[in-house]
Amino acid sequence: MHAPFAEPTVAWQSPDDPNRPLVVLLHGRGSDESGIIGLANHLPEGFSYAAVRAPIPSGGGFAWFANRGTGRPVADSLDQTMAWFRTWLDPIAPEGRPVILVGFSGGAAFAGGLLLADPQRFAGTAVLYGTLPFEAGVPTSPDRLAGAPVFLAHGEADTVIPAELLGRTWGYLLGASGADTHARKDPGGHALTAETAAELGAWITERA
Repeated sequence: MHAPFAEPTVAWQSPDDPNRPLVVLLHGRGSDESGIIGLANHLPEGFSYAAVRAPIPSGGGFAWFANRGTGRPVADSLDQTMAWFRTWLDPIAPEGRPVILVGFSGGAAFAGGLLLADPQRFAGTAVLYGTLPFEAGVPTSPDRLAGAPVFLAHGEADTVIPAELLGRTWGYLLGASGADTHARKDPGGHALTAETAAELGAWITERA
């Protein structure tokens, strides 16, 4: 396992079936895997669902990276945690097994970092109520995500993630990135709504 982190703690909705596509749920900063694994109960059957605990203690929970402000990862930290995550993921989901990332808030930035670092690796990436990791050592060049399936959800009244980063993420994913982005805005703030969960479920079904 990538130093200096221990092997990850992982919560599974049910025992893993390696013949099913894998959906990995990534929690927000200060939370842990127990808070997001319940989302699997609102998502479609036919997938294996795993929630991974981030490796860095933070605020009574855990974080995916050290940051230099909300939504702004430290590049070296993000690089280390992505490498750590891949040492867990790659043996469980070798080539041929589809992997879908679903990240919320800080987990959205982490999922976005994984996608930007290796756009061909994932069958889909959901960026929920968060930002991409700009200026954090991963490329955000034009057409970097050409054709990559992305689900994007933002809250119009979100006061947790800086508005500038939300706007920049929205613009990049629906524009220069080249991603195949399904985007929606909720009227509320920094919280997953039932409507978004339902729309996310339908989008995941299409990735099977």
